[in-house]
Amino acid sequence: MEKFTTLQSRAIPLNIENVDTDQIIPARFLKATDRKGFGDNVFRDWRYHKDGSVNSDFVLNDSKYSGKILVAGDNFGCGSSREHAAWAITDFGFKVVVSSFFADIFKGNALNNGLLPVQVSVTFLSDLLQQIESNPQTELEVNLESQTISIKGSKLSEAFEIDPYKKTCMINGYDDIDYLVNNKEQIEAFEAQKIY
Repeated sequence: MEKFTTLQSRAIPLNIENVDTDQIIPARFLKATDRKGFGDNVFRDWRYHKDGSVNSDFVLNDSKYSGKILVAGDNFGCGSSREHAAWAITDFGFKVVVSSFFADIFKGNALNNGLLPVQVSVTFLSDLLQQIESNPQTELEVNLESQTISIKGSKLSEAFEIDPYKKTCMINGYDDIDYLVNNKEQIEAFEAQKIY
């Protein structure tokens, strides 16, 4: 997994609430077990019309927006537990998703796949969406070490929570196995105590 410490990027505002995993990656595209190739179909039914033509009204197709941060509405990632939703978002190129609430399973899948879910207050999310929609050049900074997200060039900033174990994994680029391998000496020292 790629290390994550700080990201400065423009953001794309997906100002829609209750985005479920079938909207993120429709079930008909879940035909592979490899994490690659799902980005082409992320938000497929919103990005394209039924005839396959591009829906220019959808925000991901709007050339004024770009960036590695997706700022979504409340309750992002609800619905089925498909891990492919996190795969599709990361394969498209996003490193961070911001919302005022994430479904638990989506949040876990995101963290396991190097996608940082940043949960902010409803008020701060509203400020973010308003700022990005009024000025698509707006840059955000997400600092995992200090657990803060801020709007560059402003005083708007907010702290966010993250499980300490997942924070360590993301900063060091560890998956669960990498974490165990990198703590081999401590595990062996504990076993040598034979306290069980």
